[in-house]
Amino acid sequence: MKVWVKLIIGSLLGLAAGLLLPIDNQAVNGALAWFEKLALGLGRYAVVPMLVFSLTIAIYELRQDGQFWPLLLRNFLVIIGITFFVIVLGILVTLPFPSKRIPILIEEQLETVSLNTAENILDIFPSNMFSVLAGDGAYLLPLCVFAFFLAMGLSYDRNYTKQALSLIDSLSRIFYHIASFFSEVLGFIMIALAAYWAVRFHEVLRVGIFRDLIIFLGAFGLVLGFVILPLLLYFLKPKTNPWVILYGSLGPAVAAFFSGDVNFSLPVLLRHTKENFGIRRRSNAITLSFFNVFCRAGSAMTAAVAFIVIIKFYSKLDVSALDVCSIGLRAFVISFLLARHPGSGAYIALAVLFQWHGRSLEAGYLILKPLAFYLVALGTFIDVMISSFASYAIAKTSGFIEEKSVRHFI
Repeated sequence: MKVWVKLIIGSLLGLAAGLLLPIDNQAVNGALAWFEKLALGLGRYAVVPMLVFSLTIAIYELRQDGQFWPLLLRNFLVIIGITFFVIVLGILVTLPFPSKRIPILIEEQLETVSLNTAENILDIFPSNMFSVLAGDGAYLLPLCVFAFFLAMGLSYDRNYTKQALSLIDSLSRIFYHIASFFSEVLGFIMIALAAYWAVRFHEVLRVGIFRDLIIFLGAFGLVLGFVILPLLLYFLKPKTNPWVILYGSLGPAVAAFFSGDVNFSLPVLLRHTKENFGIRRRSNAITLSFFNVFCRAGSAMTAAVAFIVIIKFYSKLDVSALDVCSIGLRAFVISFLLARHPGSGAYIALAVLFQWHGRSLEAGYLILKPLAFYLVALGTFIDVMISSFASYAIAKTSGFIEEKSVRHFI
C-alpha cells in the first residue's frame, strides 16, 4: 500500500473517532493529548541522527566537487523569493475579506511569547560541541552547523578520514532506513493525531465565532498548496508536470497538516523527495534542512492573515498602506526566526506580530488561542509543500535528480 494512502486512511479513521468522542470529557482530552505527544515523539524519533549524518556526507561531497556554495546560494535565493511571494499574496487576498466580529475571550493571564533570537544564536555555539546532539531535537540549526564543521574536518586529509567517512556514510543510510520504518507505520500514528485534531476542531465549530476565518484560511491554504505552488513549477526548464510532483507530495502534506510539526514531517518529506522524485542525497539533505530551519513562509503568512483579520475590527484606525507594508515586512522577518518552534510556528508568529504592533493590542493573539491548532496546521502544511516543490525545483536545475516513473512512487 502506498504511504500516502496509509496516511490518509489513518487520518480519516482518526477524524471519525475524534468527531464521535465527547469533547467535554477531560479524561478523553487528557488521553488524546498524551497520545499526541507519543505520536509526535515517534515521528521525530530518528530525525536528529538521520539529519546529522546525511547532512555531513552531503556537505562533504558537495565541497569536494566545488558545488556546496552555489547550491546554498540557490537555496537562499529561492527562500527569499518564495517567502516574499507567499506573504504578499496572503496579505493581498485578506485585505478585502469580510468577516464577522470575533468577540474578545477573557484570559486569566497574559502569556510570555518571544522568539528569543539572541538566545537562539548563542545555542548554535555551545561550550561543548557534542551537547547539540543531546537536545530534544526541536531546534535543528545547531545540528546543521555541527554537520557543517564535521564535514569540513572530514576534508582535512583523505588518508586519515577515509574510515570516518565510511562510518558516517553507513550511519546515514542506517538511520534513513530507521526513519523509513517509522514512515511506514505512520498510518497508525496518524489516528491519534487526527483524533485529537478533530476533537479540538469540533469544539471550535461549536463555538461558531471563528467559522468565517476557518473557511477563508482553509480555502486559501488548499488553493495555495494544491494549485498555485504547483503551477510555479511550469517555469522550470525542461517542462515539468506539476501535478505529478503534487501527487508525490501528498504523504508529507497529510503528515504536516495533522501533526502541525515540521520536524515530524521531515523524515516523511525526505523519503518522498528521494524515492518519488529521485533527488540525490547531497541535494536533498541540504535543501530540506535549509528550508526546515529558515523557510517558514506558510506559518508567517497564516499569522499575517489572522493578524489583519483581528486588527481590522479592533484597531481604531483603518489598515493603511503603510500598515500593510509594515505587517508584510515583519512577517517576512519572522519567517526566518521560527527554527526553535517546529510545532507552533504560526501561533508564535501571530503573538510576535501583535507584540511588535503595540497600540494596546499586545495581547490580541489570545483572541485566536482556541484556533491556534488550526493556524499551526495550515501554516505547517504550506511550509512542507513549499519545501517539497522547492527541493524538486532546486535539484532539477542543479542536475541532482534521477526522474522516476509515477508507478514507482511510494
